[in-house]
Amino acid sequence: MNHEGIIQFILDPDFNIWWLSLIKIIFLAMGLFYIGFIVFALIKTSWIRRLIFWDLTEILTYRHFGLAGVAKKWAKVKERFDLGTEADTKLAIIEADNLLDGVLKDMGYGGETLGERLDKLTTETLDNLKDVSEIHKIRSNIVHDPSYRLDAAEARKAFEVYEKALNNLQAF
Repeated sequence: MNHEGIIQFILDPDFNIWWLSLIKIIFLAMGLFYIGFIVFALIKTSWIRRLIFWDLTEILTYRHFGLAGVAKKWAKVKERFDLGTEADTKLAIIEADNLLDGVLKDMGYGGETLGERLDKLTTETLDNLKDVSEIHKIRSNIVHDPSYRLDAAEARKAFEVYEKALNNLQAF
């Protein structure tokens, strides 16, 4: 084939060649197979759920997706607190502290413990940060000292601080 024949083939190819049609059919089949595999993989994995469903839920509800069950958990903590016994009150304070820790973890604040997460917060994020830090110390006393006495006024204040913190974080 001379130069003119090559230029003629590039500018005006002869598609009546049988092997060229076979290659086109093979590549078309491979393309359809790969597109089908990608759609199948997206449907079977949780990636598409996180990408679309979680983001859509966050946009429509104006809150982080992981915080959906916080209101129910808080209602259970409140019921326990309202029982009024010292043991139930202590347990409610511990559960409220754990709930706040879980909310901060779900919101993406790093750290191993609630204390470390609270150190990373500012008063712009949580306006009662100082109170939460003090109440967290009460929770630590409850957990580490079984003989720790918690009076009703202190328990009520602690519970209100946790509730205000969760409200400030828009957890419920």
